[in-house]
Amino acid sequence: MAERMLQFTHLPQQTPKKREATARREDFAEIYEEFAPPEAAAQASRCSQCGIPFCSVNCPLGNNIPDWLKLTTEGRLEEAYELSAATNTFPEICGRICPQDRLCEGNCVIEKGFESVTIGAVERYITDTAFEQGWVKPIRPAQERAEHVAIIGAGPAGLAAAEALRSRGYQVTVYDRHDRVGGLLIYGIPGFKLEKEIVLRRWKWLEDGGIKFVLNADIGGAMTFADLRKTHDAVLVATGVYKSRELGGPGAGLPGIVPALDYLVTSNRKGLGDDVPDYDSGQLNAAGKAVVVIGGGDTAMDCVRTAVRQGASSVTCLYRRDRQNMPGSLREVTNAEDEGVVFTWLSAPEAFLGDAKVTGVRAIKMHLGLPDASGRQSVDAIEGSSFTVPADLVIKALGFDPEDLPLAFNEPGLKLTHWGTLKTNPKTFETALPGVFAAGDIVRGASLVVWAIRDGRDAAAAIHHHFAHATLAQAAQ
Repeated sequence: MAERMLQFTHLPQQTPKKREATARREDFAEIYEEFAPPEAAAQASRCSQCGIPFCSVNCPLGNNIPDWLKLTTEGRLEEAYELSAATNTFPEICGRICPQDRLCEGNCVIEKGFESVTIGAVERYITDTAFEQGWVKPIRPAQERAEHVAIIGAGPAGLAAAEALRSRGYQVTVYDRHDRVGGLLIYGIPGFKLEKEIVLRRWKWLEDGGIKFVLNADIGGAMTFADLRKTHDAVLVATGVYKSRELGGPGAGLPGIVPALDYLVTSNRKGLGDDVPDYDSGQLNAAGKAVVVIGGGDTAMDCVRTAVRQGASSVTCLYRRDRQNMPGSLREVTNAEDEGVVFTWLSAPEAFLGDAKVTGVRAIKMHLGLPDASGRQSVDAIEGSSFTVPADLVIKALGFDPEDLPLAFNEPGLKLTHWGTLKTNPKTFETALPGVFAAGDIVRGASLVVWAIRDGRDAAAAIHHHFAHATLAQAAQ
């Protein structure tokens, strides 16, 4: 079978076709088409099957990428799916939204003149095919266990932990403050990157496997944290981080300056068919407006591309560094540019103009200086370089900080780090409260979905070890 691989020497890299920018500006459907089977097999065959697979090494989940690429080339898709699903709870989601250019594909050993293997598109193709063919079966543990685990947060970390614990036979209940399962997967990430049916499909799969969901849950209010601990043998906190980082400067409190997550949640809820007054009133709707998005991460890219689809008259992204230093995926920057977004690099806001509402952003040009202690170049303002960008709507996409969970849950026993994240034992995932664990962004800080999945799976393994150790201790008594 070896001759089927190593085809990169004569077969060029090909990504799935993108819909034309003029067409995709008009809706929130995913912009990439699905690989046809011959295309997927051909692209998978470009893998060099190298001795040290740096794609796997640089994947937070350690996915067995060369192996499932080879199986795809050989047409053994059901086996490819089983191998992919063994290390990744949601491969079809990661295949869509992971920044492969910074992770697996960006570390492919194929020389750049030949270009890397299109790993993410093949990963998506494998699992989408598995769903279509009925190969994705509900979780059926070999043996049921009596222990009950509560998971707070139905985002990627919580869901990954729920699947891993349920597979071991635990009774799992997931609590979430929203009315749908998925966290940022359902409410934060726009449909043009991840259509909501993909997330809803996984929700049904988890329920079919015996995982219970309690939605619109008010932990710390109507449902006390203490009661949750009493009624479950262990609790895992996987709430993520949702608190928007604030902008300073004159005029920062003007109406029309909004947090990125509020804006994205409103748009996603509208797409899901909800009644959304803030969208209908125009408060969180970009239609006909000059929009300025401040930030350079993937959330900023989600905002600028959402504004385009809502019919903004113009969309400008202000970022204080240059294109090469953006934290977001460069692939997303290219997609945004294709759709008409204007990027104003090396620019930072210094004031917001307007009286009753924002009318513009006064920004200043920046230049990159010498690297600081972290190795990243410093950013300094260029005196006398101020300029104004007209704006009817300004979206703050500067990242997220954790909420004060001890206050929100009315549980002072939860201890925090100086970053405001939950303090845990890094080996056991346990917090300062016995039997209470934490994982995902609420421990790590704002990060990638793939890292949340990894943390959720690792936390599940730690909780399983906790119960196994408790059983041995009881037996020794």
